[in-house]
Order: sequence, then C-alpha cells, then structure tokens
Amino acid sequence: MYTRVGYTIKIRAVKHILFFGDSLTAGYGLTNAAQQSFPALIKAELARKGYDWTITNAGLSGDTTGSGLARLPRYLDKPVDVFVLGLGANDMIRGYAPQDTKRNLGEIIAQVQDRNAAVKTLLLGMELPPWVPAGLAGGFRDIYRGVSDEKKTALLPFLLHDVVGHRELNLPDGMHPNASGYKVIAAAVWKMLEPLLV
Repeated sequence: MYTRVGYTIKIRAVKHILFFGDSLTAGYGLTNAAQQSFPALIKAELARKGYDWTITNAGLSGDTTGSGLARLPRYLDKPVDVFVLGLGANDMIRGYAPQDTKRNLGEIIAQVQDRNAAVKTLLLGMELPPWVPAGLAGGFRDIYRGVSDEKKTALLPFLLHDVVGHRELNLPDGMHPNASGYKVIAAAVWKMLEPLLV
C-alpha cells in the first residue's frame, strides 16, 4: 500500500510554427490567402502527414526587417517551436543599407531564440530582381548565408527560385506569385521545414 503525494503534470501544448515575413508570406494578391499562401499550404501538408502542429501566418505586406523587428514581440507571447523568417525583399527594393538588413535579421532571430533556446529556425533567402541597379545589389548578395551561419539556422537560399521569371506562376505585377506559384514555393519550403519538425 502506498500514499500518493501531490504533484503537478505539465501538458505541453500542440507545437507551433511561426511564419514571419512580408507580402510573400501573407499571400498578397491571392483570391484566398487563408488557403493559397505558402503557410496555408504547409498547414495542409502538416495535416495530411499527420503532424499535430499549429501555425501562425504573421506575414505583413510591405514589411521591412526594421518594421518586422518592431512588431515581433506581439507574436512571442505564444511559444514558438519552429520559426520561419522571410524578410528583406522590401529592404532591397527600397535601397536600405545591407548592414542594417543583416543586423535586423540577426536581432529578430536572437529575440526568438531568447524566448526558446530550443527553437529551430528556417531563414528564407531572397535575391534582388534584375531591374534593381547593380550598385544596390552587391551588398545584399551574402546577407542570408552570413546570418544563417552566425545564427545556426536552416537556409532556403532563394524563396522564389523556380518561380521568378515564369509568367504563368506570377501575378501581372511580375513580383508576387499566383496560386500556382505558391504551390512551387510551398514544396521548396516543406523540403527544408520537415526535417526541423523532429
């Protein structure tokens, strides 16, 4: 015979992926971003493969690394197990200093890691569109690799690889993917993301 003493059982909530980015994460221009954006497609793939995870799409059109850094804290009250960061394209287009973009990306990742040292991060790299002057392009070429190496993250070198330049995969503006383009993007992101779920 034994006496049971009081104790507390902590039950871990369903694990959480935070997608944090700009219009490419938000699903700008889509008829139904809640179903067609790449985070939504990832959510569907998680369910299809039996992963019990929840996602937050914190994409905001027009966001830069600086404005992203400013709004990040409101998303950190909920524990983050996997962090997917896709910012920097608007910095490039607006001609912001590459060193500022790199510093902001690093600080964003650092703040997430401070909340959960075990968080796994996937950094979504960008490349400058061909119409951006070469003088602006040079300093941005190695930002994502450098940040990934420093912060020990997974890296998808170019989010729009296999989509940019393909008219049938983009909206008429030529800058944002359409629903078909996002399927290509989601497949590339999933390939990098799935290993982080274990």
